[in-house]
Amino acid sequence: MATKRFLTRLPALALTLLAGGAMMSAATDPFPDPVLDAKPATGRQTAVLAGGCFWCTEAVFEVIEGVDNVISGYSGGSKDTAQYDIVSTGRTGHAESILITFEPAKISYGQLLKIFFSVAHDPTSLNRQGADIGTQYRSAIFYANDEQKRVAEAYIKQLNDAHVLRKPIVTQVVPLDKFYTAENYHQNYAMLNHDNPYIVNVSDPKVEKLKKMYPGCVRKRK
Repeated sequence: MATKRFLTRLPALALTLLAGGAMMSAATDPFPDPVLDAKPATGRQTAVLAGGCFWCTEAVFEVIEGVDNVISGYSGGSKDTAQYDIVSTGRTGHAESILITFEPAKISYGQLLKIFFSVAHDPTSLNRQGADIGTQYRSAIFYANDEQKRVAEAYIKQLNDAHVLRKPIVTQVVPLDKFYTAENYHQNYAMLNHDNPYIVNVSDPKVEKLKKMYPGCVRKRK
């Protein structure tokens, strides 16, 4: 079974093909806004999402206006197994996840989900993203409260009913128990490893897709 650890050794062309396969079911622009969104709020809030390799999802969300911080980690399993080498077995219940701290006055929870479904990963792929295979790469929304649950479930129904994607969404919507921060070397991985073939051929295209689909959501460089 191939994982991103081994993919770093593959030729660039092979990685490009794998990345393309991962996004075959992704939607094209325009992608609908959520009909039901979270109520306007002040202060900072958090969202925990899982959509394959956390290097990639982190890279997408950390450039979004209104997102203050993104942390890579693990959700769905126990503290004792929240270690990369153990999670990589696919037998811990954990999913590679990201904890997003955002300002709802600048970007809503529903808008984060829109980017999650349309750019960050393929939500129709069960327990895999491209060549990354296993339950640790599953698509999941770990909701922190009833409002996040309602928004997530309503949006999935909206997208499925409208057949926005070519296949049904398989994203789990489950309560957040704990989020465990991943090892330091996973944090800001794409930003710190520009030349890694996995980043160049799998992560970077997603960031470029974000910039093309939603240029207004991308944080302006100072």
